[in-house]
Amino acid sequence: MAAVDLGTAEWERSKITNQDINLLKKLGISKKPKAVCFPSEESYPTPPMGYRVSFVDHLIRGLSAPIHPFLRGLLFVYGLQLHHLTPNSILHISIFITLCEAFLGVQPNWALWKRIFFCRRNGSPNVAYNIGGVVISIRPTVNYFDVKLPDSVQGWRKKWLYIQEENHGCAEDNIPPFDGAEKILRRRSWDAEATEEEKTSTEALMTRIHELQNTRGKELSGIQITAYFLRARVQPLQARKNPLWNYAGDEDTDRLSTNLEVKDLEKLVRRISSLNKKDPVPSSCRVKPYSATNALPKNHPNLVSLPPLPEGGEVEERAVISDDNQDAPSFVNEPADSRKSAGSYEKEAASEATASAQSPPPAVSPKNKRKRNDVEDSGTSKPEEAVPSRQKAAYDPYLETLISSKTEEKLAEVNERANTLAQKLEQSEEARKKAESDAVQARREADKAKTDAAGVEDLRKRLHDAETSLSEHITAQSAREEAILKRLRSQNRRFVSKTSQEFELEDPDNDPLLDAVSFLEFHGTEAREGIDQAKAGLSRLFPYFFPKKEVMGFVA
Repeated sequence: MAAVDLGTAEWERSKITNQDINLLKKLGISKKPKAVCFPSEESYPTPPMGYRVSFVDHLIRGLSAPIHPFLRGLLFVYGLQLHHLTPNSILHISIFITLCEAFLGVQPNWALWKRIFFCRRNGSPNVAYNIGGVVISIRPTVNYFDVKLPDSVQGWRKKWLYIQEENHGCAEDNIPPFDGAEKILRRRSWDAEATEEEKTSTEALMTRIHELQNTRGKELSGIQITAYFLRARVQPLQARKNPLWNYAGDEDTDRLSTNLEVKDLEKLVRRISSLNKKDPVPSSCRVKPYSATNALPKNHPNLVSLPPLPEGGEVEERAVISDDNQDAPSFVNEPADSRKSAGSYEKEAASEATASAQSPPPAVSPKNKRKRNDVEDSGTSKPEEAVPSRQKAAYDPYLETLISSKTEEKLAEVNERANTLAQKLEQSEEARKKAESDAVQARREADKAKTDAAGVEDLRKRLHDAETSLSEHITAQSAREEAILKRLRSQNRRFVSKTSQEFELEDPDNDPLLDAVSFLEFHGTEAREGIDQAKAGLSRLFPYFFPKKEVMGFVA
């Protein structure tokens, strides 16, 4: 059963708050007169002449009119409108354009894009979304920046508005006319991969991306790139006079507003990413971006690769793949976007569910696609011409036996093939389970490695603190010993000056402190002996002043 395409059923009255309006003014998106037009009470977009439909969450992620030629080409090649893309998909495109212009020094490269990204239908097997019905995803085999997308963008579908389409006389800068009921058809271009020639031409760019990710102390992240274009106040998805490698700072002609306050910037970064209040927002990039003050190196390669535009004629990548094609991938749900439950939409669209499940995909627009004949559209073969009835042949037992034998042989062959396919299916299922188990084990080992690395880092820090404390203690102890030694030497000099006697140690310890103590002990002994002799002499001369002591009942 085909999924129910909600179409116009998803649209409802726009619910933009004063907080949203103030944010757009602060970002400079709605400062120009009539740049933004807010809907009134209509429940379905009816943009005025010269306006297109957009969303608040698209604008704060880098979208402005007139749109960038690269985005215009993506919409054409993928056969999409702006409202088909989720906010996270818009952010992916903004980060990619900023990466190319500010950190790779090239125009947004279509061949590089195909190496990194692909498209998938957003929805479920039962419900196909129209607003945000397509998700741009990173290929699982590509090592790309961790963008840290949010798990949920609450209520973004309800915050739609009109933006003025600035016509600069260049058709590729214009947003396609709005059609809220246009069906999303999966195209071959959604999975288009770079050719071998394109891979060769972009290998240097991929190498540079890996260097930006992994250079120790200068790692670049998706959050840093996001914060950079928000600080620069330049909308990446807008057609601009200058690329970002010529960005002139506060005087740049493409800036929409002055610098945001730090608290406003951090709040905005956390809103469009998965950072929480405790995670720090980078105040600058670890890699200095190219700009007017950091010019491109001499002989820097100028790689140009843009997606085909409608002015260039029909392209093969626009070929539609029928939804019931075996090669078509299953629907995917992007957790980064809030939406009604599938059950509620199914109830709302119950009347059209049966019809859409039985009917073929909608007819292709004749503007950019070839017309198919009636046979191709219906999916049925050409009716055969009537053949005159023939006389029934006579019964032949031998022929019947031969046919039965052949049938049994064919049946046995079919059964054998079915058993072989069943075995292969079982093997593939076992291989899948083993791969999942290996992936879980690898994830556990990676987590353990991260924990061990954190423990090692903690031990290193504690060892460093202990070494610092020990060094400080040794320094203090040395200073204390030096002070004691100084005092002992001073006392020794006093005894030598009083007694005119110097001593030499028979067995010195070769330790200045201990040897000084030994000298002091000699002087103390000499002093005590002198005092005892003086006392004995005085007691004999003046016995009345020195009475004899009684020891154990005897007079000494």
